[in-house]
Amino acid sequence: MAKDFLFEIGTEEIPSRFIAPALAELKEITVKALEENRLSYGKVNTYGTPRRLVLYIEALAEEQDSLLREVKGPAVKVAFTPEGEPTRAAVGFAKSQQVDIKDLVRRQVATVEYLYAIKQELGRPAYEVLTELCPLLISSLHFPKPMRWGDLEVRFARPIRWLLALWGGETVNFSFAGLSSGKVTFGHRFLSGPLEVDSPKDYLARLRSNYVIVDIDERRQMIWQQIQNLAEQSGGVVEPDEDLLEEVCNLVEYPTALCGSFEEKYLHLPKEVLITPMREHQRYFPVLDSEGRLMPKFIAVRNGIHKYLDTVRAGNEKVLRARLADAEFFFEEDLKTPLADKVEGLKKVVYQESLGTVHDKVKRVIKLADYLSDLLIVGAAVKEQIMRAAVLCKADLVTNMVYEFTELQGIMGREYALKSGEEPVVAQAIFEHYLPRFAGDSLPETLPGKILAIADKFDTVAGCFAIGIQPTGSQDPHALRRQALGICHIILSSGLKISLSALVTAAYASYLEQEQVQLKLGLDELLVEMWVFFQIRLKNIFSDCGLGYDTIDAVLAAGFDDFSDTWERARALSQFRNEPAFSDLLTVFNRANNLSKNVDVAEIKPEFLVDDSERNLYDHFLALKKQVAVEMDKKNYLGVLKAVAEIREPLGKFFDSVMVMAEDTNIRDNRLALLKSLAGLMQSVADFSKIVEDKKVA
Repeated sequence: MAKDFLFEIGTEEIPSRFIAPALAELKEITVKALEENRLSYGKVNTYGTPRRLVLYIEALAEEQDSLLREVKGPAVKVAFTPEGEPTRAAVGFAKSQQVDIKDLVRRQVATVEYLYAIKQELGRPAYEVLTELCPLLISSLHFPKPMRWGDLEVRFARPIRWLLALWGGETVNFSFAGLSSGKVTFGHRFLSGPLEVDSPKDYLARLRSNYVIVDIDERRQMIWQQIQNLAEQSGGVVEPDEDLLEEVCNLVEYPTALCGSFEEKYLHLPKEVLITPMREHQRYFPVLDSEGRLMPKFIAVRNGIHKYLDTVRAGNEKVLRARLADAEFFFEEDLKTPLADKVEGLKKVVYQESLGTVHDKVKRVIKLADYLSDLLIVGAAVKEQIMRAAVLCKADLVTNMVYEFTELQGIMGREYALKSGEEPVVAQAIFEHYLPRFAGDSLPETLPGKILAIADKFDTVAGCFAIGIQPTGSQDPHALRRQALGICHIILSSGLKISLSALVTAAYASYLEQEQVQLKLGLDELLVEMWVFFQIRLKNIFSDCGLGYDTIDAVLAAGFDDFSDTWERARALSQFRNEPAFSDLLTVFNRANNLSKNVDVAEIKPEFLVDDSERNLYDHFLALKKQVAVEMDKKNYLGVLKAVAEIREPLGKFFDSVMVMAEDTNIRDNRLALLKSLAGLMQSVADFSKIVEDKKVA
């Protein structure tokens, strides 16, 4: 009869960010272990709090499924003499498999007959398997920063203090890290004590009555509902913040939300200056009014019940008051000098040992921004704004506020620029040049912000590659992948026409102008590295947009120096693949390309066109060439594809009427040149040799 299995690893407080990955890994390795051990089950659940990781397996079988194994032995002609007597090979095989020779069976494999030992491995009781499995599950968990304790060699997120293992009502006995498993767990650290659990089915309710909500989803819902209720009672709202909610959920075992307040005098500070210490340092939820303005209130979540809640509220208010007083002091100190006066201080801030100071980086960003402004023909007034924003973009890094709250870089730059009398568009560009800061973040909206963001990010990416710093595997300490994705998203979302190779060349030139920069790669090497790196980023973006892998490969193989143009070609090809004429297009390409792809002939000589079908195809080709040139100039790639597909009929007549590989060299080369030129017309849009023919939808 199947029984539920409960396994709890009790610990000291585990960091919030460790819990979700640990539970996901625990579930994964459990499912794999159960399958490997042939133990059938109903469902695997995982739960967790800061003090425990919990595995709950529903309807775990009483014993392993039996296993029928077939072991291949020697060939029959080797295993027996002509008289039918077993040889040493047969005797040795039967002995190694612990079966009688007469129980061996014969199986034909191709033209050879072999001996097989058929063995049935009976299933072991689940209890025995669990005693071995539990320690293995614990030791298989990985954490970013595991620790040791006492004189043990065991490593875990935090010291393990108890182990509970129940299969039905029976304790699964094993030892780990000097502890023996049992049926005792612990309730809330301050509101309860040790508890004996009689059955897995009693576990969740038993802990809930002792102020521990083990189910993360239930705990998260409780917290959010309490926050919503308190915000409504205060006449405000709390905006959804999944990251903060997840973190707070994994900081408490029994959540009780409370609403605190702070002095209204602090509301004169920028909104972000108040929210950052609340959210990032204290894990508070800010309360906003109906118009999105910050109210002098916050909501915190304590780990406990309502008792002494006023005392807890007063403590939270006291801590926040001190942080806001510091923020106010830093803000007022920073305002004593204009933002432009702080640029000189960047000379004392090292950006990267081989790339100089932040001041050196600003100089390079200015040059790249100047190059991009001219390339995109932004106009004199806009260029002046871009240049001013480039000079000031990093100045807030030496302010007191950003030194204390690094999350405010760019945000404080915008605020201080406005306070210093800079144009609003300049101030906004200073903020936007950091965007996007993370996956899903907003992109720059202003043209100065877009150009400055591309210049800053590209200087970082190309500069790091040029000095030999590249992402490896999961390691990317300089966030180069994120910055490259940001560049791609900004360019694609705005349709900016920027050459990757020209941008690399411009960035490289700015490095060479600074003596303190120490490069390891030459320009040609850097171009190759950047080409490969950005190709992967574009593949990921196009794939996320729903394009087929072969559509992406075909378009990128035709070149992607201009990201926006590449995206337009990809969209056109993806759309055209759903039309009936696509099969005609693919037929044209394949028939023309298969014969001519490996020949080195290019010039078509009309005097060697001897058949009406090839003269007709040549005339169609000339007309098509003009039409494609017109459509390419208009970036009408869908029109190009449709036009090329229409040449299928004259191409078919050509193949029906002539032998391409004629004996006459001039005629043969001329026909191959015609086919090669025809295939080449299509290569400007995509390399159709990458297309999987039976794929109907891209």
